[in-house]
Amino acid sequence: MDNTDPILIIEDDHNIADLVRRYLERAGYETLVAHDGRDGLELAKKRKPRFVILDVMLPGIDGWEVCKMLRKISEVPILILTARAEEMDRVVGLSIGADDYVVKPFSPRELVERVKAILRRSGPTPTNAASVLRYNDLVLDSEKRRVTVRETLVALTPSEFTLLETLMSAPGRVYTRADLLSRLYLGGESVVDRVVDVHIGKLRKKIEPETSKPLYIETVHGIGYRFTDIESPS
Repeated sequence: MDNTDPILIIEDDHNIADLVRRYLERAGYETLVAHDGRDGLELAKKRKPRFVILDVMLPGIDGWEVCKMLRKISEVPILILTARAEEMDRVVGLSIGADDYVVKPFSPRELVERVKAILRRSGPTPTNAASVLRYNDLVLDSEKRRVTVRETLVALTPSEFTLLETLMSAPGRVYTRADLLSRLYLGGESVVDRVVDVHIGKLRKKIEPETSKPLYIETVHGIGYRFTDIESPS
């Protein structure tokens, strides 16, 4: 993809939508704008945007529901834009599939940088990295941005893919939550550690045979996570 693939802004405040649109277009991105959840979903289905910026307090269908519905049809990166600053709102947004969360009032320049950072995470892996990582029936192809479990394709968000790729690249290495946050938020944004736990929980539901007994991603209590380096019996 290049910058001609549209970024969809779903925001009912016309002034904010126009501000975000202008800054993104200055950065070279094509944009689409919808002012309510229903129109936003229709645009997403028709135009298949490369990125969605989503307000929470929308008329008709609110942003939480729009996020859930988008996740049923697409793994497009989603950034939630809202006036609600509580930590629980951030956790809820990430748990239903968002990749990032920006609180109003916000810096439009910072917003554009966050968009760029998430798009970098969802883009091709550098050529010096291992292209295909395998562990038993779990296969991650960095170039194709694909993950399969028992030869079945698994749809991951950009954040989930980045976490799995990071962990699989160094089996047995313990990553702190801060280590993993730094991989997700390249601009050094202040983000609560619990965000990592939310993403790991979602990732486990998609790849683990039993989430209560993780085969791939192990919890290192009080520290963080690691990818197992012990081969399971065949």
